[in-house]
Amino acid sequence: MEDVRPRESATERRILDEAVRLFAARGFAGTSVQEVVEAAEVTKGALYHYFDSKDDLLYEIYHSLLTRQLADLDRALAEGLPPAETVRTILTDLIMSTAEHIGEAKVFSREAHRLDGEHMHALRAGWRRYHVTFRRVIEDAQKDAVFNPSVAADTVTLVALGMVNQMPRWYRADGPKTAEQLADEVSTFVLDALRPMA
Repeated sequence: MEDVRPRESATERRILDEAVRLFAARGFAGTSVQEVVEAAEVTKGALYHYFDSKDDLLYEIYHSLLTRQLADLDRALAEGLPPAETVRTILTDLIMSTAEHIGEAKVFSREAHRLDGEHMHALRAGWRRYHVTFRRVIEDAQKDAVFNPSVAADTVTLVALGMVNQMPRWYRADGPKTAEQLADEVSTFVLDALRPMA
C-alpha cells in the first residue's frame, strides 16, 4: 500500500460517508454513482476528481480505515512500552477504530469480492503487515520469556485479529457492551493466555 494517507478533504470524506451509507443500505451493485453524487451534494466531476470509479470508492472505504489502523499500530510500537502494554494498546486501538467505523467494515465484509485483483492485493498487503507485526511482538516476548511460549504466536494472532475481523457480523454500538468494554475483555483474555506459568 503506497498511499498511507487518510482522506483529509471534507469533500472526499463526505463522498465516502455517503457511499458507505448507500452501499450498506442498497448494496454496491444497487447503488449508482449518480445516487452517491446526489447524496453527497457534489457534482460527478467532483467525485471523479477524487475517485477513479465506483470500484475505487469501494476500495477507498476500507483502505482509509486500514490506513488509520496501521498508523495506530506504528504509533503503539514507537511508544516502546513493555510487551503486555503494547499488546493491550494494539488490540484496544484496533477494536475501537473498527467499532467507530463499523459501517466501513460492514460494507467491506459484504462487498470486498467485487474488488479487482490490484485493489485486493493492496489491502491484503496492508492487513498482512498488521498480522506479521502483531505476531512478531508476541514471538519476541515469548523468546524473552515475558510471554508463555506454549501457545503459538500464530494461534494467538489468528484468534485475536480474527475476532476483530468478525465484528461487522455481530457488533452493534447500542449492544450490551461498549467498545471500551469489549477491548478490555479481549485484551485481558489474550494476555491471560500469554501469562508466563508460575
